[in-house]
Amino acid sequence: MLLLFIRERFAWIGFFIFTLIILNVLFSLDVGLNEVSIWYVNISLLISFILFLGYRYVIEVGKLKDFLGNMDSYLDDAHRNSLALSPFQEVYFRKMEDILFEKNMELNLAKVQLQEYSDELLAWVHEVKAPLTAINLMFEHIEDLQLRRKLENEWLRLHLLVDQQLHQTRLSSIEKDNYLNEIELKPIVYKEIRAMQAWCLEKGIGFEIAELTETVLTDGKWLAFIIRQILSNAIKYSPANSEITIFAEHDSTGATLLHIKDIGRGIPLEDLPRIFQKSYTGTAGRESSQSTGMGLYLASNVAHKIGIRINVQSKVGEGSLFTLRFPLQNEYAKLTGR
Repeated sequence: MLLLFIRERFAWIGFFIFTLIILNVLFSLDVGLNEVSIWYVNISLLISFILFLGYRYVIEVGKLKDFLGNMDSYLDDAHRNSLALSPFQEVYFRKMEDILFEKNMELNLAKVQLQEYSDELLAWVHEVKAPLTAINLMFEHIEDLQLRRKLENEWLRLHLLVDQQLHQTRLSSIEKDNYLNEIELKPIVYKEIRAMQAWCLEKGIGFEIAELTETVLTDGKWLAFIIRQILSNAIKYSPANSEITIFAEHDSTGATLLHIKDIGRGIPLEDLPRIFQKSYTGTAGRESSQSTGMGLYLASNVAHKIGIRINVQSKVGEGSLFTLRFPLQNEYAKLTGR
């Protein structure tokens, strides 16, 4: 702060040095001033100037620290008077106020527009889900089994995209839609597998599932969404007639781990640090137009907000292992502040 103050006062210091030089020249040229000690005058002026700078430093820096510490309260006229601003500072302050007011208005308008867009998008997703449900019921009347499976498969892909958009829209307000309770893993996993049955039948993909007797404290709806995104990726990148293995265990701390393992193409080492980034499709995305880069990004965001950690191990050509680590009771208490 001192160096900044001195740099701000370079003009004062320069003028003082210039005045001393002029004064010393006059003393050396004017014989009438020979009896006056030039060193006495120089030292007196220098000490006076240093004391003056010190006084201004204490006053101005004190005001600056007070202003920075209570900036919001000084934005109204009642508190501004206590600043004792100079006329020039008052002009600067007024201009800053006008700019802040204008930017706040723009920010509030953008927030309103974003909220309106979010509400409209949410309403649109809910409207789309109605005809999707109706179409799903119509599949029962299709007698051609091969055609029916193809239609069910395409319907499932469309359903997953709409579901992904729905949860993406709700993600910003997940804290308001977060209900933690004891959840059994088995019903959720089985429900998500049944939902993707048409896709699995088309590719001939089976599942090897352990007993999954574990119970975890989490939000069932958001957990189902996370599992759905990981399963859809596993099915998408697994070869035909392969198996996906799902099992659970406990780590050394007692936390529950849910593993989802496939034997698909795997993830290249250079892609692993970025697979949870928004819209990142990696090497696989350049080979398939179906990749959007949103599934794992949303799953990672949801997991972070409800305290679940997602770890990934993968080798190219050998498949991937996704692990969900559910927090312990005390970790949930820190997360929710309860």
